[in-house]
Amino acid sequence: MSVVQLLAAGLVVGICVLQWIWWRGETRSTGAVWAMRWSADIGLMLVVGGLYPMVAPGVGRVVASFAYLLLVGGFLVVAIPATRAFGAGPSPRWWLVTATAVLTAAGVTWWLPATAPLDGAYPWVTVALLLCLAGVTLAYVVAALGRAQLTPLGALLVVAGAESLAMLTAGALLPPDSVGGMLVALWPIPVAVALGAMALRHLRLAQEHAQLQHTMRDATAQLANAAWFARDADALLLKARDAARSVLGDDSIEASLRPISHGRFVCELYSAAGRDQDEQARAFLTDLGHLVSVAAERYALAGKLEQTAFADPLTRLPNRRAAEQHLREILERANVERTRVSLVYCDLDGFKRINDVCGHAAGDSVLVRVAEYLRSAAGGEDTYVGRLGGDEFVMVIARAPSDAALAELAQQLREGFVDRSVGTRPARLSVGVATWVPGDVVDPDALVRNADTAMLEAKRSRSGFRVYDRELRRRVEVSHHRRNALEAAVEAGGFVAHFQPVVDARTLEVVQVETLARWVDGGQLMLPAEWLDVAEESGLIVPIGLEMLRQARVALQRFQMPVAVNVSARQLSEPDALEKLEDAWGDAFWEHLTLEITESTLVSTAAAVPILSELRARGAQIAVDDFGTGYSSLARLSRLPVDVLKVDRSFVRDLESERGRSVVRTIIDLAHAHGLEVIAEGVERASDLDVLVELGVRRVQGNFLGRATAQLPVRGPRPEALPQRIRALRSVPTQGRLRRVRDGQV
Repeated sequence: MSVVQLLAAGLVVGICVLQWIWWRGETRSTGAVWAMRWSADIGLMLVVGGLYPMVAPGVGRVVASFAYLLLVGGFLVVAIPATRAFGAGPSPRWWLVTATAVLTAAGVTWWLPATAPLDGAYPWVTVALLLCLAGVTLAYVVAALGRAQLTPLGALLVVAGAESLAMLTAGALLPPDSVGGMLVALWPIPVAVALGAMALRHLRLAQEHAQLQHTMRDATAQLANAAWFARDADALLLKARDAARSVLGDDSIEASLRPISHGRFVCELYSAAGRDQDEQARAFLTDLGHLVSVAAERYALAGKLEQTAFADPLTRLPNRRAAEQHLREILERANVERTRVSLVYCDLDGFKRINDVCGHAAGDSVLVRVAEYLRSAAGGEDTYVGRLGGDEFVMVIARAPSDAALAELAQQLREGFVDRSVGTRPARLSVGVATWVPGDVVDPDALVRNADTAMLEAKRSRSGFRVYDRELRRRVEVSHHRRNALEAAVEAGGFVAHFQPVVDARTLEVVQVETLARWVDGGQLMLPAEWLDVAEESGLIVPIGLEMLRQARVALQRFQMPVAVNVSARQLSEPDALEKLEDAWGDAFWEHLTLEITESTLVSTAAAVPILSELRARGAQIAVDDFGTGYSSLARLSRLPVDVLKVDRSFVRDLESERGRSVVRTIIDLAHAHGLEVIAEGVERASDLDVLVELGVRRVQGNFLGRATAQLPVRGPRPEALPQRIRALRSVPTQGRLRRVRDGQV
């Protein structure tokens, strides 16, 4: 029997190990602690019972019996908190106090002389107290069972406890040398087995819990990865629902996704059958829903950002980036299908004036109306409308019709939009059309440039629309060639200065020369009319103007005569314009220099006034060239740094009429009233000179008086030798006076 008890003790030790693992795995569970303590008490009880026969009679057996007594009592006492830990019984505090007092009394009676055991046998008082202790424990168990609903494991433990008590009672009643001794020796085994089964059950549940948690983590990670690659929130929602059904084994789980305020979303996964989910399952469903809602918010935000990146926020049309991408895709497809593609380039006339006069809000409203008009005019699926920026719009026509139909479309777009809601002038569209045909190089940028060129030509024409045809292509190629040649000429120093005389209208003496730029190309002299527009557009006018200023400085020393040089608006708008002008002219003799600038440039270029004021402070004179052709008044110019007005040649040509003379007379009178000198340019006839002299103009210039040449023009006598010859000339008509000067008679 002792061997059986010791073997049973080893089994109980194994059960204690399982319960320790259970305790470690469930973060110090209270039930695992009391189960381990209960099993340890049972194991010690079996060890003491197994070793008892091996102890010699006498004091050793008395001590062993006392230890066994305490272990039996401890078994009954530990049963109270263990029952509370496994169930939902009443507070065990006073029950434990009572049980401990009874066990203490049993221990005391063990050592009293009157009740001392004889050769290790239990006194009747001690046995009675143990029975009382068992009654207390049994009463608590009954009270606990009345309050809690037993689980299968709880029922197993109750049955095992009842079985152990039954074995103990039967063993006490039966003779010790028969079955009774075995029952007494092994009575705690049912409880120990039940506790081991409980530990195994919890360990299995923990393993299943860990496996389920691992599966949940994998499912969550897979859904998170899918969220980065997917772009459809509904498809991701279905993935989350299927993952929840697969992991939890519940086909009734459904999912919902709904938007809330400020671009947020909320996702819910729930059991449509109303099944209760444990905390772990609820956390898993919450994590899946959070992933879906965050992904939906990201998709919505990405959609808005993509719309912002590819759509114009004002007109809701595709922006430049989207239009260029679409044009590239259409051209690549057309190159395969061998179809024509046309690009219609539209620009709103006078848009800057609308913004300046009526404000940017009015300009924005006009742009919105243009977008609506083009969207409605596009019609078919093969037409794509976009806004490049500012007041520029495009229409991409896949499978474009014939050139005649395109010209008709451009005319309809031009005539179909007339907006009179802003300002006094109606807002209209200038339309340019360019077409890509199979066989051409697939170059979207070139097609946009061609359409833009056609639109600019449309702005210059009365019709307001233009198709990029062979003639326009040839002109563009010529312009491109001219620009390249112009750049080469600037690099090689191919620009020379010619000088046209400015003469005294009465004495015909040359008092100043105007420096004019000439381009020597292959031995031919090219006038500014042939290259000035290209130079202005390309910015080459800046180095050309500085070169003319340097050559004028040399001419000042060669001819010993004041010089005038034209300055362009592009030169004055350069950030270091003043430094460049100083480098080209030098530090001295500013009083012999006249800088000529057009009227519109002086008024419209913001940087012109401070620069010209600085040069005027150094002694240079400022002349307004082509006066009368701009849009400013003389009163306005009087507040600007101006010394000389040059009457435009168009007014001089009209001097034969009374109206023309009245205009020039008014300009002269107003100029004199403001202390400004007057120079009349474009004098081509002797009659013009006579009228100008009568009107009081002191200085004139024109081909009649001397053409621009590379050498010093014909000069009159020096001032100190003039008086006698002037008297002779004044008695001769102007035409005869010029003839005498030219013939060298005077």
